[in-house]
Amino acid sequence: MKITALLTGRGNNTLKDKNVLDILGNPVLYYPANAAVKAEIIDDYYCSSDDEKILNAAKTLGYKPIVRPAELALPTAQHIDCIVHALGVMKSENNLPDIIIVLLANNVTIKSEWITECIQVMQKDDSITAVVPVYEDNDHHPLRAKTVESDGTISMYEKNVSGKISTNRQDLPACYFLAHNFWVLRTEFLLSGKEGQQPWGFMGNKIIPYFIEESIDIHKEIDLYIAKEWIKENYTD
Repeated sequence: MKITALLTGRGNNTLKDKNVLDILGNPVLYYPANAAVKAEIIDDYYCSSDDEKILNAAKTLGYKPIVRPAELALPTAQHIDCIVHALGVMKSENNLPDIIIVLLANNVTIKSEWITECIQVMQKDDSITAVVPVYEDNDHHPLRAKTVESDGTISMYEKNVSGKISTNRQDLPACYFLAHNFWVLRTEFLLSGKEGQQPWGFMGNKIIPYFIEESIDIHKEIDLYIAKEWIKENYTD
């Protein structure tokens, strides 16, 4: 099976140049990109971006540049559209993979062994459409979520819940969120035009979780500090 990594990141962000800001001597995108290189199970590497700084930084790590069209670099653009565009470029080069690992350039919480283990899970079962890292977060449990009604009052977001709900997060059933560090996806389903489990329908319906402790997306200055501390504790070059 051919396996390809696709690093994705756009230049138009609230935190300017967040994907190439320095963390401990390297641009942010270095950490996900290098983790994939170190995995040693991946055959090819691409980077999709509208930003020359991102493409050049990724190129130093062996990632082939894919210039993203301007309409796919807008804040309103869907991630799936840039992935499909990149796969179209790969197909035009007769280099379409069976498995694609989407790396998000603004998340450093990633280890090469995580990538390898997720790929190996998919390789063992052709019916799996995606293998993705998830982390438990009962603080933001849907049973705690509220919505604002038309009269300005708040009510439960989950309407069809009966009985008493504990205010202690430990008493609630485990709640997991999708990490935005990397996703292992089966290309065949991704390009099939079918819709899977929402809101990331391109992941299909047979999605296997890979459990991690936390995931840090960099959107603000404070996230850079948190990411730096994670790297100090977890990263080995």
